[in-house]
Amino acid sequence: MKNRFTIARALLLSIAMYAAATSATAEQSTPTAPAPRATITADVLVRRALTANRELAAARIEIARARARRQQATLLPNPVLEFEQTGGALGISKGERERRAEISVPIEYGGKRGRRIDVAEAELRATEVFVANRERQLAAEVRRLYAEAIAAARELSFTNELTQIDGELGNIVEIRVREGDAPPLEESLLRVEIDRLRSRKAMLEGRRRAAELQLATVVGLPADERIALTDSYGDGIQVPAMEEAVRLALQRRPDLRAADLNIAAAEAGLRLANAQALPDISVFGGYANGRSGFDNTPVGPLVDQDKLFNAGVGISLPIFNRNQGAKAEAAAAIEQAKRLRELTELQVRAEVESAVARFRAADAAVEVFRQGVIERSEANVRTMRAAYEAGAFTISEFLAERRRLVDAQREMTEAITERSIALIDLQAAVAEPIEINEEPR
Repeated sequence: MKNRFTIARALLLSIAMYAAATSATAEQSTPTAPAPRATITADVLVRRALTANRELAAARIEIARARARRQQATLLPNPVLEFEQTGGALGISKGERERRAEISVPIEYGGKRGRRIDVAEAELRATEVFVANRERQLAAEVRRLYAEAIAAARELSFTNELTQIDGELGNIVEIRVREGDAPPLEESLLRVEIDRLRSRKAMLEGRRRAAELQLATVVGLPADERIALTDSYGDGIQVPAMEEAVRLALQRRPDLRAADLNIAAAEAGLRLANAQALPDISVFGGYANGRSGFDNTPVGPLVDQDKLFNAGVGISLPIFNRNQGAKAEAAAAIEQAKRLRELTELQVRAEVESAVARFRAADAAVEVFRQGVIERSEANVRTMRAAYEAGAFTISEFLAERRRLVDAQREMTEAITERSIALIDLQAAVAEPIEINEEPR
């Protein structure tokens, strides 16, 4: 009896495998409508973010402030005009009166103005590079959110397909249970699986919508605008060799240029501090008109009127303040900027090496999945379903195989997403967009 059951089960399995293969061949031969092409790519969103992102717009205002500071640094110090009038009062020297006007002009010497302009120009260039580095970071952020949204949409699409398949299978199980060909437990097990998929579908829909909302916020789009995504990122990319990627990064990274400019600004600050230690000099000139009167004289009241011109030079005496603190601070700022430059270079090298290593590892994992893991798992599920419908397997055996397909799809999605994120990090690390093929697979 046991041998007879084994033979019957093997026969049913053969029939099921033939039916599954025939079904797969029919599906392949049946023409399908091409999938709609994506309307928005990551590069399009990056360009929109560079023009509409509010944080970046605020950062660009800092450039205008730096230009205003540079303009201020070029201005000469204002002259000082003094006017004074004195006269007798309270019955004392009523005839005495004097008017005096004097103007003094500060003289900048020793390169003070030039050093001040050098500092302002260095700070302006550093600010411009800082904004360029923020643009690089924003582009990477947009691409990273884009890849995460693709991953959520991809897993949601696969879950929707499984939910539809389970719905169709549920009708078959219900008929078999009603006719007594299957125990009620099989229907209960399938219903649990269907409810589990519905729960995961709701979670994935929330994750995809959250990713789209976050992406819209960063890009500067209205929250109610839906974003049509491609279903892949970075297929067919040839990543440069490690040495070439490091060379590109060291040559193009704006944060490295900013570190160099910070050193230049600190050195200009030290030169300015040395120049400001020199004595302040100002020249002045004035005109005085005085009137004096004498009442008790042998010849009667006399009036004397004087018109005087004066000129001179004022020099500050650097006895106590010789700008010692400012010069020490500027010297420390140079050392600090050099240390930060060294740290930035180490971080750039680490970012490039990490991104290249992660990309290669994830790309190898994706290739393993694409070379047959998913295809064989899908074929196994089709065979198991046909065998179950023929009565060769229980629903538990089918669901176990189906869960293995779900796990394989999820792991493949994780590998694809990791590869995309690694590619995005590499693009950001070398500060130059790598040409990518974003055509849907």
